[in-house]
Amino acid sequence: MDETTNNLPTENLPAETGETVSSENLVLLPNEKVRQFPTTPGVYLMKDAEDRVIYVGKAVNLRSRAGSYFLTAAKTERRTAELVTAISDIDYISTESEVDALLLEARLIKDIQPRFNTELKDDKTFPYLEITTREDFPRVEFTRTPRDKNSKLYGPFTSAGQLRETITVLQKIFQFRTCSLDIDASDEKWKWYRPCLLASIHQCTAPCNFRISKDEYRKDIQKLKLFLDGQRTKLYRDLEKEMQQASKDLQFEKAAAIRDQINSLKKIELRGDIETDQQPEVFYIDPKKGMAGLKKILNLPELPRRIEGMDIAHLQGGETVASLVQFIDGLPFKHGYRRYKIRTVAGVDDFASMREVVSRRMRGLQKAGESFPDLLLIDGGKGQLNAALEAMRAIDIEPPMTISLAKREEEIYIPGESEPKKVSRHSYGLRLLQYVRDESHRFAQHYHHILRRKSTFDE
Repeated sequence: MDETTNNLPTENLPAETGETVSSENLVLLPNEKVRQFPTTPGVYLMKDAEDRVIYVGKAVNLRSRAGSYFLTAAKTERRTAELVTAISDIDYISTESEVDALLLEARLIKDIQPRFNTELKDDKTFPYLEITTREDFPRVEFTRTPRDKNSKLYGPFTSAGQLRETITVLQKIFQFRTCSLDIDASDEKWKWYRPCLLASIHQCTAPCNFRISKDEYRKDIQKLKLFLDGQRTKLYRDLEKEMQQASKDLQFEKAAAIRDQINSLKKIELRGDIETDQQPEVFYIDPKKGMAGLKKILNLPELPRRIEGMDIAHLQGGETVASLVQFIDGLPFKHGYRRYKIRTVAGVDDFASMREVVSRRMRGLQKAGESFPDLLLIDGGKGQLNAALEAMRAIDIEPPMTISLAKREEEIYIPGESEPKKVSRHSYGLRLLQYVRDESHRFAQHYHHILRRKSTFDE
């Protein structure tokens, strides 16, 4: 991981440390010491009067984050007051990126179990990154309930959001699968399985469709493990050799892909852009049960693995915006979210706005050669549903399964059925639809607020 430390010995990393001494040979107090910390990512270690590590934290900017504990507000804040009074010394370990800091923090907390890192007293309730080991095509998962065997664990982590963010970023580079499919390399039925959208956007190598061999996939997982274990130097060396060999074998496309992978790894950094990268943390239902429930309610031939939801919002009765959210295998997929400014509709007209955004979305998918969603959910009643269907027919597109969900009575409107379908409020399928609908509404309102703030500022 190429970590550098502030006078930390190589043995027993977080224990004894040397002292930072001023030009007058006086030991600096912790609040003075942090002013000399670098502004790079890393981990800081706080110690008590007996030189025991009592707290470990991570930072994008070590000087700024560690320094915040010595502000007046930290001394009075309930969560930090006791910690601040116990700090007698502080040190740091620099890392190359925030991802490295996140992984190092988890390792140190697990090894040292500092007094004030109480969040991780019960390891089972906090998140881990888990890689299965006994599958033909190992999966990478976020979990709060680790398996007792047949998996390799990283963590526990202090932040569920940052762990999800890390998995999303790493998946772009290593293209591992995160689904729950039980893929058997000897079962030829998988040759005809339709991969999810992650394959189309090059975030998964689609072992579910045998687009990658068992051995090649396992090599990618081994590279991921090297990265997570902090063995970047070995990983870069192995990738360089693989790239050179591919070039010698005239496999120039493969060599270029490995080159891009190396470049992406070298500049990987997470700067906490939660709006862009973080997946929503709270899941109201079991995704598998939700999809199975929808399949039954809507009489679908297959599980709706890719669901898209749309909603319309208005800017102070004037400018209209729309949102599109995407769920894959019953879970939100933030990189599939889209925002639209309505261009062709004057004033408030939800039906016309829905026609425009549905038309733009479907044309965009068609032009890019991408598949349509298994299920398109429109926020609203029968009028909004008809507007969406009209938009697709107007551009000669055979609509995918499209339904709408009316909020007041939670009624489901289905094409060809004169009356809405009412299902139990406790139905897993309905609860998944509600989650998609609510997320599309939240995302539309968020865009609405961004534009409203911009409009107010411009005025």
